[in-house]
Amino acid sequence: MAQRLDISMRANRRAKRPAGAGRLRSVLRGTVFSVLTGICLTLPRPAESYDSLTFNVAGPDKEALIQSLRSVSILSQLEGEENRAPQDVLAAAQGDYARLVEALYAQGYYSAVVRIQIDGREAATIPPFSVPERIGKVRVKVDPGPTFTFGKAIVAPINKRAPLPEGFARGQPARATVVRDTAQAAVDGWRSAGYAKAGIADQSITARHADARLDVSLAVSKGRQFRFGDVIVTSESAVRESRIRQIAGIPRGQTFDPVEVDDAAQRLRATGTFRSVTVSEADQGGPDDTLDIMIDVTDRKPRRFGFGAELSSSEGVGLSGFWLHRNLFGGAERLRVEGEATQLGGSGMRPDYALNARFEKPAVYGADTMFYATTGFSYDDEPDYIDRSFTLGLGVSREFSKQVSGELGISYSRSRITDLYLPGDPTRMLTLLSLPTAITIDRRDDPLDATEGLFLRAELEPFSIVSHGEAGARYALDLRGYRAFGVDESLVLAGRLQLAGLVGPDAQTAPPDFLLYSGGGGTVRGQPYRSLDVDYSGTRLGGRSFMGLSTEVRYDVTDTIGVVGFADAGYVGTESFVDGSGDWHAGAGLGLRYDTPVGPIRFDVAGPVGGDTGDGVQIYIGIGQAF
Repeated sequence: MAQRLDISMRANRRAKRPAGAGRLRSVLRGTVFSVLTGICLTLPRPAESYDSLTFNVAGPDKEALIQSLRSVSILSQLEGEENRAPQDVLAAAQGDYARLVEALYAQGYYSAVVRIQIDGREAATIPPFSVPERIGKVRVKVDPGPTFTFGKAIVAPINKRAPLPEGFARGQPARATVVRDTAQAAVDGWRSAGYAKAGIADQSITARHADARLDVSLAVSKGRQFRFGDVIVTSESAVRESRIRQIAGIPRGQTFDPVEVDDAAQRLRATGTFRSVTVSEADQGGPDDTLDIMIDVTDRKPRRFGFGAELSSSEGVGLSGFWLHRNLFGGAERLRVEGEATQLGGSGMRPDYALNARFEKPAVYGADTMFYATTGFSYDDEPDYIDRSFTLGLGVSREFSKQVSGELGISYSRSRITDLYLPGDPTRMLTLLSLPTAITIDRRDDPLDATEGLFLRAELEPFSIVSHGEAGARYALDLRGYRAFGVDESLVLAGRLQLAGLVGPDAQTAPPDFLLYSGGGGTVRGQPYRSLDVDYSGTRLGGRSFMGLSTEVRYDVTDTIGVVGFADAGYVGTESFVDGSGDWHAGAGLGLRYDTPVGPIRFDVAGPVGGDTGDGVQIYIGIGQAF
């Protein structure tokens, strides 16, 4: 593995030290007492907190430095706690010398003087067996001295195809973090070219205090260039070793690339079969310039089940549950069976039911390609129709990169549809053969609670209605964008555009679930569920085109609580592509978010602001952001 540069707590043994530096050295000597102080924590003492903590920093950049120093100080962490024993305060103070000095080095201050006083006494000089019974005031005084700049800034040899940090140059601020980043970048540059054992062979760092300069020379040893050798599974697993190697996808015989090692670990984690995954390089390379790769995995429990619920004042309650097997045949295959019941107790609605199963097998046609098979039964009882359906599908999905994936499949479905809008409620049988395809580009920072990035999913499904001899296609587009603002990025603007359409059959002969509506939690909040449709000469059915627009302003009040303001609009028309001849409606409202490990809990209240499809207030409760 790459060696990391250690620059914390020292400039160089050859560095010339002014008088202030000698004083700093004497103060730092006291940090050794922190170990002895820890021994004394078991001695009985009264548990009393200190009264106040102040930071006094000299120089023009004192506000920024105080914030930086407080962020690393243990004393600052204890400041808000009650009933802290004096021993704890003393141990924190004596340990803070090193933390504060390291933070100053990171900002380019190498002549700093740090003093920490407890009721007027230097913390480093207080013996661990003479801790005061009570501590009143703690004062941290810092004289950072001048900001150092780089004098010499040399690192060699380097891979010219791998750029170094721009700040590592003569005259630039000599931050310790820049030195570390430069050393790591130099090593990583050679590792990316196949020199797996590259590292820092030697370093010379000299602080010239009189000139406020830091001279840095880093010697890099790139070693041999390696090719991937054997892939060795070093742990016991219920997944076959051959399948672990196949899923990892290490390209044996090719030039070593650390990205391939990281991708192999990610592929194994993505199966969901393993609780932990470690993919590492062997300590030594072989005589033929090959380097073995070691894989260590820990299995998850193979079976899992779960439940979920959502509530809407107009759509009623939705209940769902699933059962999952993570390693069905010993090759990390997944089988997920899930059922749901929706519209339970909805206003003027009858329940819908569905039972579906999905089988997945990773690394079928290469490490990044997955085979899947799906089947399911559903019962949809809507105002316009009742649809009883059976579906069966096969397909493959492929990860083209970490952000781009695609799907291609074939699907067969057979439906018994009762058209409630026709006299006598006639029933028709519909047999459909389709080729669903999709491409997804996901550049969000967090799929559950995004604050930055873009998401795009485009779907196209050509189909043939075998029972009627008609053909057509269904398309859909979902585009989302996120942008954070503010120093702490607590304000997020989010936007969404949805487009969908049906080409080919008219609304009366098309599969009912291909028709399009607007209204409800997934389209326009504040409008009743599927309240916007189309009038076909006195018969109201779903449209053949849809557009949805949504915007949200999200603000984090605390680390766990956020508020949201939102506005949605939806369009439905008779045409296959939106041309403006259809109808619009809109809704707006406010919401609360409570962050949890599984995503934010959502509570939204909304009402109509445009159109004539609804009135009154709608309430939505669920897990995860609305989009």
